Amino acid sequence: MSRHRIAVIGSGFGGLFFTQALRRRDDVEITLIARTSHHLFQPLLYQVATGILSQGEIAPATREILARQANARVVMGEVTGIDVAARTVTSTFLDQETITPYDTLLVAAGAGQSYFGNDHFARHAPGMKSIDDALELRGRIFGAFEVAELATTEAEERAWLTFVVVGAGPTGVEMAGQIAELARRTLKRDFRSIDPTSARVILLDGAPGVLPSFGDKLGERAQRRLEKMGVEVRLGTLVTDLDDTGVTVRDADGTESRIPAMTKVWAAGVSGSPLAVQLAEQTGAELDRAGRIAVQPDLTLPGHPEVFVVGDMATLNDYPGVAQVAIQGARYAADQVRRRLTGRPERGPFSYRDKGSMATISRFSAVASIGRFQFGGFIAWLLWLAVHLVYIIGFKHRVTTLLHWAVSFLGRGRAERTATAQQVYARTALERLDSRPEPDADRGSA
Repeated sequence: MSRHRIAVIGSGFGGLFFTQALRRRDDVEITLIARTSHHLFQPLLYQVATGILSQGEIAPATREILARQANARVVMGEVTGIDVAARTVTSTFLDQETITPYDTLLVAAGAGQSYFGNDHFARHAPGMKSIDDALELRGRIFGAFEVAELATTEAEERAWLTFVVVGAGPTGVEMAGQIAELARRTLKRDFRSIDPTSARVILLDGAPGVLPSFGDKLGERAQRRLEKMGVEVRLGTLVTDLDDTGVTVRDADGTESRIPAMTKVWAAGVSGSPLAVQLAEQTGAELDRAGRIAVQPDLTLPGHPEVFVVGDMATLNDYPGVAQVAIQGARYAADQVRRRLTGRPERGPFSYRDKGSMATISRFSAVASIGRFQFGGFIAWLLWLAVHLVYIIGFKHRVTTLLHWAVSFLGRGRAERTATAQQVYARTALERLDSRPEPDADRGSA
């Protein structure tokens, strides 16, 4: 008998945990399609950007993870089309197109960075959604101190030593805190012409509070800690323009001002995968303002019980876009597949169990919200370390992560300070490559 064919789109938490949940099923064959060759532990991207961890520790190869799972196959490619009527997924890698048929489809393509209609901001303020983003930011952050050392005027030095982080959610708070620690602790004695501790770190957000999803108490605690570290927190402030040399902002009273800053980080807003639009058009499912697709209570799409959508690109009951929602959704979908294959009754609606939220502010300081309990400080920081260590894939990656954390948190060093011009300018080079005109078919491509 032929095995049940399952196509999985995405190698993030949703796609990987779904695939692994079916590892003991001999009656299924799984094809995991992803545009990257790795599984990304996105919550730790900011540590790659600030030199604490290497990209390999938070992004192990998907093939290595699934090497012992005989019923799973990995296909690298960008998914360009989903045909729910024909039950096929079309993906491309370089110039090769692959069509994957399926009996069950799980879409976990994640979400991208949203610049709220100002996509040109990405050139000057990378987001925090990929390894490419983190490596580019590492080059920009460490490179800023190097250029400041060579500055010939005070204004030029100040611009290079000013770092603007847009977005006061967990990613923005963690990023701002680490840049401040980098300047005031790690690089403190490394330069001769500049004083790294004088670096200006500014955290901007249009919301009235820091970490709004954590509640007022923890938000205020996080803000106080950031300000004690020297971070300037500006709330109720919107970014109206952004270019190579600075940021234009509008305060709550309507006053506009400009902040000269050569290094900007965008940590505000997410947008659903473009695949959500395709699925919505074919199934009649609705899209929210962020481009996420509304799923049924069992995480399927209207009229297509064979199509599951989990993770950041799906919206249901206002569940947050965090890893635990993707993981629990993936395991739920895998259980539904097992029940269908064995003829057992399907489960009731998917229900997310909130296991809490955590965010680090600096070494030895974090905030945590777990059920009715809210606390911060050293205990929250230890809990954050333990939880994140558990979700890092692979024993060797956990060991090296622990060693790098020891170097960074107990000492002053950063294990990954190497940055190259290629990392910083690759985005611009790729944009030029993408904008090249197509060769004239009649004249050939000389």
